[in-house]
Amino acid sequence: MRVQAAGEPLVLDDDLVIAGDNRAVLDALPDGGFDLIYMDPPFNTGRAQTRDTLSAIADPVGNRVGFKGRRYRSELLQRLSFDDGFSDYLGFLEPRLARARELLAPHGTLYFHIDYREAHYCKLLLDEIFGRAAFLNELIWAYDYGAKPRRRWPAKHDTILVYVRTPGGHHFDPDAVEREPYMAPGLVSAEKAQRGKRPTDVWFHTIVPTNGREKTGYPTQKPEGVLRRMVAASSRPGGWCLDPFAGSGTLGAVCRQLGRRFVLVDSNPVAVDVMRDRLQERGGLGAVEDAVITGQG
Repeated sequence: MRVQAAGEPLVLDDDLVIAGDNRAVLDALPDGGFDLIYMDPPFNTGRAQTRDTLSAIADPVGNRVGFKGRRYRSELLQRLSFDDGFSDYLGFLEPRLARARELLAPHGTLYFHIDYREAHYCKLLLDEIFGRAAFLNELIWAYDYGAKPRRRWPAKHDTILVYVRTPGGHHFDPDAVEREPYMAPGLVSAEKAQRGKRPTDVWFHTIVPTNGREKTGYPTQKPEGVLRRMVAASSRPGGWCLDPFAGSGTLGAVCRQLGRRFVLVDSNPVAVDVMRDRLQERGGLGAVEDAVITGQG
């Protein structure tokens, strides 16, 4: 494990999982070193984000009833949680976004993932930092899961704002992205229907399945399929990708699958443990190097 003081330069020679405040870590990373930066900060919901992992255990007096009337009780195996609230959200984001722009290569792209509560405010901040000409896309990730209120339309999408370091000079390869079925295949030729279409700026993709292979139990974990599109289209084989709010390490898992390099950062020790286990133990993905940044940025 590397241990170094804030401000001491980090050399990109190994995939890295870094424990520390991302403000200090970003200052230690090399300017212009990254093809892609994915930022998925806390959404400023004002409440703790919590995910419980439960186990159902047969119990004749349990409070849950299953198949053929069999009774079970629930046992809590794990609770993962973090606070999600800031008194000055844009003040928290501004220095991190400004530094992210400096870390992008001239052909680099930022994907900034946020929800409907803050998306419009963050768009104005990103326009100020990157310039309006650097705005590439507003992606909508649409899903259908969770609570459905009856007094308003259920909010079932996130917004991903895409900005480039150099307007018109960014790397983008849509042919590297897996195609998807036409919603009305009868309106196109059989050949086109067979080939499928390139994704547009609206992505219909389920959340991480509860019993799926990639599930870690970490709150707000994002599905690999969503990040795979970003990495495939906006980074080059062997290029470096960065996630300053890495959580469960989805960006690292996708980079390993696609032959990219990565730096993952999180200040939550539980997140660091989750992503380390995910990258080192699942599917023989190999080792990553850890680093700890000490002091203040």
